[in-house]
Amino acid sequence: MAQLLLQIVTPDKLVLSQDVDYVGAPGLLGEFGVMANHIPFLSALGIGSLMYKAGGKANYVFVSGGFAEVSGNKVTILAEVAERPEDIDVERARKAQERAKQRLERERDKIDFARAQAAMQRAFCRMKLCQSGASH
Repeated sequence: MAQLLLQIVTPDKLVLSQDVDYVGAPGLLGEFGVMANHIPFLSALGIGSLMYKAGGKANYVFVSGGFAEVSGNKVTILAEVAERPEDIDVERARKAQERAKQRLERERDKIDFARAQAAMQRAFCRMKLCQSGASH
């Protein structure tokens, strides 16, 4: 099976650089999948789990914001945040989710509602990734 190079980069570091068989990512307008020889493609990233398959095994990385570019059997993820399951502090994510939930209840009619909702989604996705990653 033909492979493609997956590179996940944040402003701080190179999170991953690996040859993979498949990449599935949360686009801003919905999830998308990429295999070798895909046409060139550019998408804004949403919040969620990026899944990649290598050697028949599914692996996951939490991503939030940024862009994905597909070109010449290479997928480049330029993410605001990208974390492997082993790097996620589940307790910190739980606390962030609780704070976001409280802000949502307090600020239903204020501008910070969207920010609190995004914080809640990031925390939820981090915890979900860690829970699903433990079973893989």
